[in-house]
Amino acid sequence: MTTHARTDGPGPGRRGVLAAGGALALAGAGLLTGCGGDTEDGGGSDRFRAAFTSGGSQETLDPHVAPNFVDQARAKALYDTLGTYADDMSVRERLAESWESDAAGIRWHIRLRQARFHDGRPVTAKDVLYSYRRAADPGTGSPSQVLLSAIDFTASRADGERSLVLVLKSPNFEFPTVFAGPGTEIIPDGTTDFRRPVGSGPFTFVSFTPGGTARYHRWADHWDGAPHIAELEIVPANEESARLNALLSGQVHYGADMSGASVERLKKSGSVRLLTAERATAQQLLLRTGRAPFDDARLIRAVQLGIDREALVRIALAGHGEVGNDLFGMGLRGYPQDLAPRERDVDEARRLVKEAGAEGLRVTVETSSVDAAWEPAADLMARQLREVGLHLAANTRASSTYFSEIKTKGVAAFNTTSTLPVSDFLQQRVRGGAARNQTQYASAKFDALLDRARTSREEQDRLGLLARAQKIARDESGLLVWAFSDANDAVADSVGGLRAAPPNSHDWARFDRVRIS
Repeated sequence: MTTHARTDGPGPGRRGVLAAGGALALAGAGLLTGCGGDTEDGGGSDRFRAAFTSGGSQETLDPHVAPNFVDQARAKALYDTLGTYADDMSVRERLAESWESDAAGIRWHIRLRQARFHDGRPVTAKDVLYSYRRAADPGTGSPSQVLLSAIDFTASRADGERSLVLVLKSPNFEFPTVFAGPGTEIIPDGTTDFRRPVGSGPFTFVSFTPGGTARYHRWADHWDGAPHIAELEIVPANEESARLNALLSGQVHYGADMSGASVERLKKSGSVRLLTAERATAQQLLLRTGRAPFDDARLIRAVQLGIDREALVRIALAGHGEVGNDLFGMGLRGYPQDLAPRERDVDEARRLVKEAGAEGLRVTVETSSVDAAWEPAADLMARQLREVGLHLAANTRASSTYFSEIKTKGVAAFNTTSTLPVSDFLQQRVRGGAARNQTQYASAKFDALLDRARTSREEQDRLGLLARAQKIARDESGLLVWAFSDANDAVADSVGGLRAAPPNSHDWARFDRVRIS
């Protein structure tokens, strides 16, 4: 989940309606229509419905523009990638049968398996080169753009229908992580129109309305086997209460992204079961170091020391999470394991605020109903930071535009990021000048350590350099990871074939494996 994103929250009046009755809220999404399907090709006759927060009217089925959970679920249905992430973010084969580098880590030879697109054309090396070149273009907006831009496309080539050589601009022994990254899906060479998309994934396109329902049909000829269900619908339900009520009332089989409060209600239900991936989502407060007041490192430090992380987990996350230590990727390969936790120190935080001449400073933090934890977290942080002399005020933005707006507006904002390889996260979100570096942090020393890590052949050397880089960024970058929240999805008891898995991993939203009893 690439980026962990959801969208538009209606006003308070409608929110009350949604909480009172999910059936009313979801009628417009097609959830009250009849189910149907065929029984050909060994598939079931059921239509599987999954409810997600939508991305609004600007949504597209272009897989290279996939910032939100719902985008990634739709892309997984229609398309395939060269690789896929295991739960620990290691990479395993998907469309690629194998890959290997030369001794310098510059030339990567990739062998493709036999697979076909929905229109019968084979998946070829030329399709991979086209897809990667397109996703590497900053104008496309792929979340993996900065990683794919490492490829020298002039020197790279297809050396057979199912064989290609990717030549990098500099050595990178971490490069295979990009094969599984969000926004790296393989599309047919020359594709520019995604109104009726063609992919090589387990489902074929039926219909799609931006901000509305996406419908798919089982593809019997998928290289990894036909889905067990005949039809898939991914439906919008922006308010969590709507997803919850739709699931409990039987309108949908799957409800994505449930908060801690909903988890307690779901546990008491006898008709659904939870799929919980612990510590899968990094809860972040982004402080923009390129703008006042957070161009003053003392105020970044004051916020780090002034918030009470244990209280935030207990209240904002309803206890369903773990205290963060201002670094992404707890428990993953490359995360420094030897760091002491960040302890609250009100006296030191107050001293730093006074030293910076910022006593009584008003700071606006951008928030939204995108994540159920953000608004209570903002209220709690405001009370906590008042003790150190800062006045935090929340500016609640519409979920449908939240992530686009915070790219350019404001000085502080809430954000979440789901599980990704640590090295990729640092390249995409913390490296100076990276398109998704929203704190505007820039450090030549940090960037140099990242470069050395990628070019080091020995695994332990790479991990050591990544740890050094993260320790620098932890104090300077303005990216505060205040907690890791559990990722909770829920399914009807009638559903089999799904397991708890971190967002962005292979088994998350693996709807082609679903069975309905």
